[in-house]
Parts: sequence; structure tokens; C-alpha cells
Amino acid sequence: MARKFLYFIALCIVIYLAGRTALQFYPEQLTRISFTPSGGFEPEPALAANAYADPAMWLASPALGEKSPAAWRPDGLTEDGLTEDGPVLNVPVFFVHPTSYLNKAHWNAPLDDAPARAIAETMIRGEASAFNRSTQIWAPRYRQATIGAFVSDKPEARQALDLAYRDVAEAFGQFIAALPHGQPFVLAGHSQGSYHIKRLMQERIKGTPLAKRVVAVYAIGWIVDRNRDLPAMGLPACERPDQTGCVISYLSFGDRADTTMMRSAFARFAGSAGATGDQPAILCSNPLTGGTGGSAPASANRGALVPNVDMTAGRIVPGYVGAACAPDGTLRIGAGPDIGPYVLPGGNYHVYDYPLFWGNLRSDFQVRAQAWK
Repeated sequence: MARKFLYFIALCIVIYLAGRTALQFYPEQLTRISFTPSGGFEPEPALAANAYADPAMWLASPALGEKSPAAWRPDGLTEDGLTEDGPVLNVPVFFVHPTSYLNKAHWNAPLDDAPARAIAETMIRGEASAFNRSTQIWAPRYRQATIGAFVSDKPEARQALDLAYRDVAEAFGQFIAALPHGQPFVLAGHSQGSYHIKRLMQERIKGTPLAKRVVAVYAIGWIVDRNRDLPAMGLPACERPDQTGCVISYLSFGDRADTTMMRSAFARFAGSAGATGDQPAILCSNPLTGGTGGSAPASANRGALVPNVDMTAGRIVPGYVGAACAPDGTLRIGAGPDIGPYVLPGGNYHVYDYPLFWGNLRSDFQVRAQAWK
């Protein structure tokens, strides 16, 4: 059984590496061919109204205890300068994982797709774990859009994201129903997860009593336009470390990075704003300062989570990289460290948005949770 499990993990890694290799050596047009499903969109019925009352529909939840991937803690958490002397926080976190379905067989991941689930759990372990001073981290399974949807101009891409969002919204409803009345909470995501979090703010939270309960929104790895998105979300950017009811967002790149594909992906799903051709005023939160804009040296980095090659374990390394918000709104990290094999073409550190600043995000969450009133 152990050997079969290792073979399975190896297969997941091969699939991920194959995708990265294609992105590395082919331009956007050929990438689209490599990852976009050739078949039509497959409409699926909405999940049952009480689907997320089933514990099996959650990849992470309080019911899982230490078995939750979000409960994982890296090596060196106390030895390498990032101490664990803070309190346990009674602030639930609703976390939406990034794209883990790398298959072009369908526009949306089947809920029973084993490789997609394994990768999603790995991402939750490396990202949502930054919030595990709270014992209440919820991360739903959902019929996520395939990775090819983000490089496709087909209408099926929008349909796939709409289907995925419906699942996320349904899960959020169950999350809120499980909380005591008035309890504050955090919304967090990465990449596709942040796309859904942003929409959730616009459609389910803005202008409702829930908005006053939001400690912070971590919409990392997806563009947040300060001029259009923030007003639509109903919350301002986080301008200082102890501010609450605000939004944190950034996209990590090396200093000489090419941001073309990232901007193209955003424009596809920006609605009429994207159609005008206007460049977004990208929100750049600096995770090393807790504010927006500016720069900070590597000495301000409380600890990057540096994973092993198969991302099954990791260690905390303080002072790993600095961070500076560039004029184009992206977060630049210098020449870029050799953190692992999943750096995307053009010096795009998208996969490592959370790990590069894991310790600072952990502290950021603590400070904002304790500041909330």
C-alpha cells in the first residue's frame, strides 16, 4: 500500500512537471493547445443545497483536527526564528485552493479526480497552513475550472469558472451557517481560489451584515484592480499591519519577469473593464510590511517556506527574499531564488506566492485578528 501511494504521488509530480515544461518552452498560443479541452462544456446540475453539510466535501475543516492538511507545520518553525508564542485565534478562515486540475479531458474537475485532490491537499498544506494559529480552517472541494480555462478565449472557459464559483458560493453558505452569530472570519485564496474569493465578496458579502465581520481578505495570486475591483468588493486595500476589513493581494515575480500571460488571463475574465483595453491599477500589497507599495529588504522576511522537491515537506528559512512593489503593480523579489522546480516561464513565482512570505503572512493574520473589533 505504501509503495502504491508513492507511485501515485510520483504520477502527480510528473503531471505537474509536464505542465510546467510545456509552459516553459512554448508561447501562449501553443500553451493554449496543450492545456485547453477540445470538447464542449459539460453542463452539470447544482450541488444539493446541503451538499457541504457532508464532512467529505471539505479538504480541510475543524472536524479533521490534526489530519487536516491545513494543520501541517513545517520544520524549523521554532528553531529558525519564527516563534510559536502567539495565541490560538478564534477566527475561522474560509480558504479556496488554487487550480489543481491539470487535465484537458473536462472543463471542470470531477469531484472524484484523485490527482487533482492530491495536488490540492499539497497546496493547502503549503498555503492555508499560514493561518493555522486558528484551528478553524475550512477549504472546500469544488468542481474547479481546469488550468486550460485560463489560457483560452473560448466561452467554455467562462462557463467553467461560473460552475466552479457556484460550488464555492454554496460551500461559503455552509461555512457561515456553522459560525456563531457575529463571529469574525477571514477569506483567503490563491490563483483561481482568489478569483472566486473576489467574486464572493462582490456577490455575497458587499452591502450585507457579513461585510462588518470580515477581518481581512487574502486574494493572493490574482489581480485585484484598485479602481474597479476594490469598490466592487466593498473593502479598501490594507494600508497598515493592524488594519481590518481590508484586502491583501500581490503577484510574485523576479525583477526581469515577463507578466504578459498573467495580464492576459486577467483580461479574459475582467468583463467590460477588460474589453476596453485599459490597464488595471494592480493592488500590490507588500507582505513584508503589511501595507501597500514600497519595498523591504530580505531581513524583514520572517521565514519563507522552502519545500522539498516533491512538496511533501518544507523548512522555514528567515531572510530568504526581499520584496518591492514595482510601478506596474507586481511584487518583485530580485533575481529570484532557486526555491524549487515550479517557477513558471518568465520568472513568474506564482506557485510560491504564499511560501515565499509564509512567516510574514502568519504574523499578518495574527495581528489583524487581534486588532479586529
